[in-house]
Amino acid sequence: MCEECYSDKNRITPLLNPLECLENHTQYICGTCGRCICIEHDEKRGLQRWNFPFKSLEIAKLYLRTADYTSKKSCGIYEIESEKGRLSYKIFSDDEELSVFLKKNHGKRCRQMKSVFRVEGYKEYPNTQVRKLTNEEIKRYMAER
Repeated sequence: MCEECYSDKNRITPLLNPLECLENHTQYICGTCGRCICIEHDEKRGLQRWNFPFKSLEIAKLYLRTADYTSKKSCGIYEIESEKGRLSYKIFSDDEELSVFLKKNHGKRCRQMKSVFRVEGYKEYPNTQVRKLTNEEIKRYMAER
């Protein structure tokens, strides 16, 4: 597992529409393994990619580093259950942010009220970059997938 971005697959992201994402969105480029992670801010919703709910803990882990980097602290992944019993995973900076979310979303709950995954301590890495990729970088990254 990469110490910086928490994945053992250095070309797994972006998951959805990878070419479109790499061409149009700002990427967090892992300074350790080179994995690109979408860190784009969605103007319509006022959120970044890591703010959205994820279908599994494994998928949420792929975006956790962008939350850590944006918040400049160790964030956590929380298991959220809907009224219908459907599970999803959301990243929050801390338990307090989770509580605020739950107060605004009455049909949701978090049974444990603590993160199911968190990396201890936030750390900066020297070769990290946050930017849009060049066409050459996109071609190389896609070929390596």
